[in-house]
Amino acid sequence: MHTKIASFALLTGLALALPQTGEAFTSTLGARVNPVNSTVFEVVPKSSGDGQVFWCSAADYAQRELGASWRDKIYIARGRAPSVTTGRRSSVQFTLDPQAAGITPAPSSLSLNALKVGESMSVQEAHGFCRIAPVF
Repeated sequence: MHTKIASFALLTGLALALPQTGEAFTSTLGARVNPVNSTVFEVVPKSSGDGQVFWCSAADYAQRELGASWRDKIYIARGRAPSVTTGRRSSVQFTLDPQAAGITPAPSSLSLNALKVGESMSVQEAHGFCRIAPVF
């Protein structure tokens, strides 16, 4: 009896620890945004995505879901890599708190598509990419 209860508790705990992708946020450009942990979130585009989709979606999530102000900075916590929340082949992870995420802020690249760890933009600047029609 106790073994069944312990097994149920363990399975329930594991299920709660996994990202709940069924409740994912969808950005204005159609990318899914999932929390990775308490400080990092992941943008997973429908296709391979480009810098515009990643930055817009990160800003959209930070502002609408996390309550970030337009002046807050969004930092890349992990560059383009397979998604840890969905298994899709393309994602980028972001944070509003680089210290808590264990990353060092870096100078931003001149390329919107560089997507290197530590690069940042204000929420307002990144959200500006939501108003430009994406090229698919």
